[in-house]
Amino acid sequence: MKYFTSFILLSLFSINILMAQVAPDKYWIQFTDKAGTPYTLDEPEAFLTERAIQRRANQGIEFTENDLPVNPSYVEGVENAGAGLLFTSKWLNGVSIETADSDVLDAIAALPYVAETRKMVDYYAEPMPKQFFEAENWDEGKLDPVANFKSQNFFNYGNGFTQINQINGIPLHEDGYRGEGMVIAVLDGGFDKVDVHPAFDSLWINNQILGTKDFAHPGGSVFNESSHGTSVLSTMGAYSPGQLIGTAPRASYWLLRSEYVYSENVLEEYNWVSAAEFADSVGADVINSSLGYIDFDLPQWDHTYADMDGETNVVTIGADIAASKGILVVNSAGNSGSSSSFPYIGAPADGNEVFSIGAVDGNGQRASFSSIGPTFDGRIKPDVMAMGQNTALASGSSSYTTGSGTSFSSPVLAGMASCLWQANPSYTNLEIKDAIMQSGDNLIAPNEYYGYGIPDFEQANSVLTTLQNGQQAGPRFVKVSPNPFADQVKVVLLMDTVLQARIFDLSGRVLAQMQVDRNNIGNIALALNGLDSGFYVLVLSTASDQQAVKLLKN
Repeated sequence: MKYFTSFILLSLFSINILMAQVAPDKYWIQFTDKAGTPYTLDEPEAFLTERAIQRRANQGIEFTENDLPVNPSYVEGVENAGAGLLFTSKWLNGVSIETADSDVLDAIAALPYVAETRKMVDYYAEPMPKQFFEAENWDEGKLDPVANFKSQNFFNYGNGFTQINQINGIPLHEDGYRGEGMVIAVLDGGFDKVDVHPAFDSLWINNQILGTKDFAHPGGSVFNESSHGTSVLSTMGAYSPGQLIGTAPRASYWLLRSEYVYSENVLEEYNWVSAAEFADSVGADVINSSLGYIDFDLPQWDHTYADMDGETNVVTIGADIAASKGILVVNSAGNSGSSSSFPYIGAPADGNEVFSIGAVDGNGQRASFSSIGPTFDGRIKPDVMAMGQNTALASGSSSYTTGSGTSFSSPVLAGMASCLWQANPSYTNLEIKDAIMQSGDNLIAPNEYYGYGIPDFEQANSVLTTLQNGQQAGPRFVKVSPNPFADQVKVVLLMDTVLQARIFDLSGRVLAQMQVDRNNIGNIALALNGLDSGFYVLVLSTASDQQAVKLLKN
């Protein structure tokens, strides 16, 4: 609860002064365009790091107008009107400000390039519990080191064994893929004790903490207020043999605070977008966001189920833009699964390209609190599941415990996804996402409770590696290109023979079968082109030989 000084009005003069004042609130200023900006798409190095530029190049992503920074002359005009600047958003084309003067707002609204001013924080509103965090819990007891949960060749995972073994991530670690060279941006509410907890010593010693930035309290330290981000980071970056090993202990991290701890305001969605833009600009490969938005301190800001359509909420729009820049955006599905009124996923988990992660326990059973789908427009959500009930975490300044919430299943998955991408760098963010989904144990019948299920990272890696190498064992009856393919694939017969052709999905279901020769070899291409996006296996056989071709349709 915030307390404010009461002012006693002693004179008409003071009353007149007060009439020009409003609460010291925060506002979003929406600009009309980016006309006259000094930046150009031909010189992206002026506003993006080389790593960010290279990520786009690797995935064939072109620069667009939303890459251009907000027109600095527009920002200067808002500042000259008397507003206190917070953060700009080039993707949304606007700026967040703070002011206590209605005259300042009037002056800003009158600027020719301002389309709208929107109030986002009201300090007189009664702060409500942060429902996303309130639904989560940390156990009171401390976890002792465990010596028997050790992989065959490398890590002694300790209490973290179950959560990584459940998604079959240990083989990737043992093959040498532990996140090296990958950059993960963690968007959260605070990282208290990350700077002192021994679980993160290796991150500091090896310069794997690339930096921090506070979007909730500009210029502030992220190492205070909340340990939520600390727990989240530990599932990925912890390295404490016999106690807790994270899913990406060799990755590098940006720690970004976008969340207010003591209130729930729609400004946090704008903070989230600004933080995601920053993550993009510094070249992050993966964003983990263990955050979600449904209800706010003021009811007029609340989201409805109809808003969960992948197109409405500000934070969802920003998350999908981040994905369009080649970032793998991984987000908690939410913790409202037990609610009778709103059991659904929150924003930005409803995003079309956001990787939404639900929670299961160590036995693979869905946690009752894990939010469900589908989205309002009927899409399957969550996408996949990971361990979010009794997940092993770092806590305090040197302790370890367990916690429950989709806040923890999301980073378990995000860290492992970064290792998979490290192993298969030629693929796009969405191809990595699709490979993980296609390895889920609920692939045959994905649903609103379990999505595509618990992924198998060894299987996902096997499929991607086979496609990447472009090599198939055994005889070669046909050549299929391109692979991966999008709208059209070409099938060429390499020998004059009659073949039996069958197309399988990864669950082993036969989707099509036919007999082909030189006269009708194109029928295979027609069948493949008619399939939905995903992984498939084309099996071609004669009486004595067989060729299997793994295919990915984008």
